[in-house]
Amino acid sequence: MRFKLLPEAPKSLDVVVDAQRAVPLVPASEDDCCARLLRRLDFPSRDVARTWLTFLRALELASETPSGFVRESTEPTTQHLRSAFERRIYGAREVLDALDADEPRTVEAVFAEFEDRVPVWETHRAAGDWRDVWRERVERILAWAVVLDLAAERDEGYVRVE
Repeated sequence: MRFKLLPEAPKSLDVVVDAQRAVPLVPASEDDCCARLLRRLDFPSRDVARTWLTFLRALELASETPSGFVRESTEPTTQHLRSAFERRIYGAREVLDALDADEPRTVEAVFAEFEDRVPVWETHRAAGDWRDVWRERVERILAWAVVLDLAAERDEGYVRVE
């Protein structure tokens, strides 16, 4: 399963570690988990906390059980985060593949290459502004790729880091 929700990229991966620690070891409801994330990480809204909870699931650092959400014992090492990001974030592989070029790529150029991979139902759901929504997602994927040292930002755009 690949996840689409992606929070804004932080300046450091320490936020991911702190967010994982905020998820309880004993299953708790989404509301309880979001409240813990809000309280411990000072997120600006419940929607941001919920996006982070979903993102932690994508990174295999939290899971949803029949009893609620629970923290996984997986260590959030850089290698694990990179692997989970590429495997489980919708569009991450494709965006990174778009950076396999001789020249830096702008967000617009990467989005243009990615655009045909946007699920059709998403284009109908967001109707008029779906390109804006998905351009922002591509931009967030690129920002996370930089934080994870999978890409680097240059004056002319983004490049893949090997």
